[in-house]
Amino acid sequence: MIRALRGMKDTLPPQSKTYEYFIQNATQIIKKHGFEYIQTPILEESVLFKRSVGDSSDIVGKEMYQFIDKGGNDVCLRPEATAGVVRSFIEHKYDKQGGAFKFFYHGAMFRYERPQKGRFREFRQFGAESFGEESYLEDVRILTIIKEILDFFKIEYTLKLNSLGCQKCMPPYKKELVKFLNQQKDLCSDCLRRKDTNPIRVFDCKNQKCQEILKPAPKLNSNLCDECRNDFKALIKMLDRLNIEYEIDLNLVRGLDYYNKSAFEFVSGQIGAQNAVAAGGRYDKLVEFLGGKPTPAIGFAIGVERILQMINSPKEKRVGSYFGALCDEAIEEIFILANRQKDHEKVHISYQSKSLKAHLKAADKANAKKCIIIGEDELKTKIPWQKDLD
Repeated sequence: MIRALRGMKDTLPPQSKTYEYFIQNATQIIKKHGFEYIQTPILEESVLFKRSVGDSSDIVGKEMYQFIDKGGNDVCLRPEATAGVVRSFIEHKYDKQGGAFKFFYHGAMFRYERPQKGRFREFRQFGAESFGEESYLEDVRILTIIKEILDFFKIEYTLKLNSLGCQKCMPPYKKELVKFLNQQKDLCSDCLRRKDTNPIRVFDCKNQKCQEILKPAPKLNSNLCDECRNDFKALIKMLDRLNIEYEIDLNLVRGLDYYNKSAFEFVSGQIGAQNAVAAGGRYDKLVEFLGGKPTPAIGFAIGVERILQMINSPKEKRVGSYFGALCDEAIEEIFILANRQKDHEKVHISYQSKSLKAHLKAADKANAKKCIIIGEDELKTKIPWQKDLD
């Protein structure tokens, strides 16, 4: 038997119905905020993610599905969506137009990592990217959108916030952090590598021993420049005014190199160790870094598989009609009758003659509203038998 690859799963009913339920309602919510749908290719040039996500990230260093195609191109399956959306934004010259642009997406991402509950090698994200809005109020708006989506599905969560600073305040902070790290012993191999590539990512280490070592490390918030400090204070003040609860997590750095200023995670105690259900932040320099005109930007992504663990789609109303025959002679008549009706409602057709009991059971399983049957008597009277299954 040929099976699905490890870490890649089929989505079948009833979960596929729950997936549709999530996508449809999350889409309705985000469209109210002026976001429009964008779809980018699953396959991109590897250099896109190496330049944007960063060589220091585990995604590029360990997890990309990367290969040389038949044309000799170095390509990979997208491990995340932001870089592709930014590439599209620049390629189609939105950066030259000025003004604000807001996009949302949903689809499959791929990372070669150890599969576990809430983490797969093929997984889906629902997310958004907002370009051209420099104000901290757009950060608030993004957080509000995520809150509305999670609240709609009655998901319990905690919002964690931090500021990653900018190009003015980050370099001196990194220098101070590296000085501290050079004095430490027993850091894991990942932290030693990150120390030389992107030192703030040591705070993303899951090694418990490293977490203890890093407790006295210099903190980001005490090294922010005036602009970053004021923006973060204004962001928090607005969240307070809107009664949106949050926690400030000074070790929250996110796993990708392109973030600056605000970074956030929504975590839930309803699932296991992989408890981040949504995350994102600002990346004001990424458009410029990938060759576009300087453009402020902020985005987020929701892990759909993790969300599906916590929600159930509402029971569907019965819709359409089920058509069945009690004898072989009635099968073609049932087909013709159902074919006429399909323009007016959803139809289910059985191509086998069965007992009335068997047809009623099949109609119930199909969640049909009506069961319409033709047998010998109905062929004579030319009046089908009907039952309202509600």
